[in-house]
Amino acid sequence: MSLANLQGAHKRNLKKKPPHGKLKRPTPFDPLMIKYPGQIVTVKLGATKGEGGTRAKSITIGGEKAPTFYNFGTPSPYPPIVACDVFDTKIPIPKAVRMYIEEVKDDPAAWAKLCVNKFGADMITLQLISIDPKIKDTSPKEAAKTVENVLQAVNVPLAVGGCGDPLKDLAVFKEVTEMAKGERLLISSISTWMNVKEAAEAVKRYDHVALALSGMDMNEARELNRTLYRTLPREQIVMDPSTASLGSGLEFTYTLMARIRLAAVMGDDELQHPMSSGVTNAWFARESWKKMAPEWEPRELRGPMWETVTALTSIAAGCDFLMMMHPAAIQTVKDVIQKLTEDSSKKPAETADWISLRI
Repeated sequence: MSLANLQGAHKRNLKKKPPHGKLKRPTPFDPLMIKYPGQIVTVKLGATKGEGGTRAKSITIGGEKAPTFYNFGTPSPYPPIVACDVFDTKIPIPKAVRMYIEEVKDDPAAWAKLCVNKFGADMITLQLISIDPKIKDTSPKEAAKTVENVLQAVNVPLAVGGCGDPLKDLAVFKEVTEMAKGERLLISSISTWMNVKEAAEAVKRYDHVALALSGMDMNEARELNRTLYRTLPREQIVMDPSTASLGSGLEFTYTLMARIRLAAVMGDDELQHPMSSGVTNAWFARESWKKMAPEWEPRELRGPMWETVTALTSIAAGCDFLMMMHPAAIQTVKDVIQKLTEDSSKKPAETADWISLRI
């Protein structure tokens, strides 16, 4: 057949109505319904005046009865939340983030206020880096005063992070938990290399919540939780299995978190806790901020995209609490969470019939 004949046949076929037309009966879709035996415990963060604190509202995380976003009959009762990291002293911050916080970076209270009012953060994670003996060695009382200032500046729940020195963190946590009695702070974090019993007792005595940090090891996470159970009720524990960001081992982070969540809903009661992810670790990957070849630019977009991918991977694996920094990344992730947690019973939007679509 000549080329002219082929072209003519093609034009005639385009004018014909597709032989299948519209389906007379829609094909039913029955999603796979699996009832899992386990459930993630619910944890409340922050306390209102009626609950003994001063927050405008408290936030609940956890409660899942199935893997993340499995909305076919077992939707997550509470969506993941985004907390914005605030530091109490000067640290190296990439320009892509610094440009948004330049005027407040020396004032933790003003920084926290900006994150809530402008960036839309659900919570604040106040990182007390200055308490590090190798940096400023800020005293526990000074650190507690900084926490108090931030509590007065914003009315959202607060997480308080230490510097990583087990002895100094413990001393600061004791002071902070007493000062903020009843505020239901998330104390970040309690790990196996500190005195777990003393830290847990301070958390319990003043009605706060412990963030149990383990080193990317499921058995270590179990062991730490088991130790905390001797002092704390289950609803006062959030897990943090550690986060390796995009470019630093994100695939291992996802695998570990997904395994933890699946084991939890399958009935492993030592892993049935909401999970936290330090998404801000994305900025430790040099690719997120370093000047690179033209095809990798601009850095102002690459950085927040790096953080966004790390966050979305974390919530896909089962995380309930995200610590973030860049305002664009925060907003993007919050938009995705809202979309993924929409009422699945709503009628879906009309879409094109791609089977009979003519181009």
